[in-house]
Amino acid sequence: MIKIQSVRNHIEKLDKRYLWHPFTQMKEWAERHPLIITEGRGWFLKDISGKWYIDGVSSLWVTVHGHRKKEIDDAVKEQMDKISHSTLLGLTHPPAAVLAEKLVKLCRGVSRNAPAKPALCRVFFSDNGSTSVEIALKIAFQYWRHRGIEGKKTFLSLNNGYHGDTIGAVSVGGIDLFHDVFSPLLFKTFKAPSPYCYRCEFGKKASSCRLYCLKEMEKIMHKHHREIAALIIEPLVQGAGGMITSPAGYLKKVRTLCSKYNILMIADEVATGFGRTGRMFACEHEDVIPDILCIAKGITGGYLPLAATVVSEEIYKAFLGEFRELKTFFHGHTYTGNQLACAAALANIDLFKKENTLRRLRKKIEILRKGLDKIREFDHVGDVRQKGFIAGIELVKNKKTKQAYSFEDRTGWKVCLKAREHGLILRPLGDVVVLMPPLGISREELKSLVRITAEAVRIVTGQ
Repeated sequence: MIKIQSVRNHIEKLDKRYLWHPFTQMKEWAERHPLIITEGRGWFLKDISGKWYIDGVSSLWVTVHGHRKKEIDDAVKEQMDKISHSTLLGLTHPPAAVLAEKLVKLCRGVSRNAPAKPALCRVFFSDNGSTSVEIALKIAFQYWRHRGIEGKKTFLSLNNGYHGDTIGAVSVGGIDLFHDVFSPLLFKTFKAPSPYCYRCEFGKKASSCRLYCLKEMEKIMHKHHREIAALIIEPLVQGAGGMITSPAGYLKKVRTLCSKYNILMIADEVATGFGRTGRMFACEHEDVIPDILCIAKGITGGYLPLAATVVSEEIYKAFLGEFRELKTFFHGHTYTGNQLACAAALANIDLFKKENTLRRLRKKIEILRKGLDKIREFDHVGDVRQKGFIAGIELVKNKKTKQAYSFEDRTGWKVCLKAREHGLILRPLGDVVVLMPPLGISREELKSLVRITAEAVRIVTGQ
């Protein structure tokens, strides 16, 4: 025990002396003891003292089948015995080529009425969600130039949207808390209303508004379609904005508007892809085919950094030409299509079929829904939003008026810290408590996750 404490103190000292954590106020970090994770297994994480916790947010929305999944472990080890990395600049290799084919085949499922030849059929690899979006924006911009339409050079996105932290991705983001400080660096974009029904920007009621926010989006498109290269959207769920779920039919009508006004549609499925909504991709729920699809997070099952931007053949062909024409897409990353990451992704995708992951998820989604319905009744829970295995619990000071807690109260954080005391790791988005467990979690542990969450909310809010 003394040795464990000594090691713990050493790691904590190193961390506080040398590390800078993301989305973290480091002054406060230095004043508390961090949770030090040393091991993972299934849907559990173990800290340096030996205590196990349910991984309630899939290690930031990436873990799919669980930690230390044998099939993925073996695939990575087997690939490591051959080669760990070689560039895709001027070379190719089997894992990237085979994975590209598998991703294209998965994209056939985006639409139930998809043609025999998939609409999304060219894969550009990168290493994280932000870069997949950055690539999509640059491709959309350059596509129109190759078409001889140089006026289309900006983008339309949504309030409360989040697409990553690179400058291009931040430019199309819509969360003031994250993005305002960088505003002098960003390029011009247009912002459409968010389908945030609980806090509607227009004071409408979801039951009678007839998707009023889409009317406002169309006004922007009608006026500025000659300037807009593409619309970028998180299908069905705006993640970092607070797990905001769009009403039925919204996504389908967005697709219709993009087609009507000759605007490319970029679907950012970084968070919603690979089963999170109950289907492989969120677009499948409304039979929508985007022009460009961005995927990352769950693509490797939570093992290694990898992302992909998948585009239509029409877009791809616009970049073909003679060398002298300079139609090449001049973009790339050192670790684009890394062999180890591709091997993990291939094993991850194979597991979906082998373990009937999506079919088995249906009952778990229902278990989560029933548990959330009970939490919904709490006095300080204003709204509960769920789409598949994604859920957000919005805490409020006054349920009747929807009055929010003050930012300084950090109520969401207090709930997550209380849950940690009972063996559950959660991370809030402000005062929205996020639940996004691994898809492979057992039903019993899922029930425990919901029970601990409910108890933490009850204790912190004085239910």
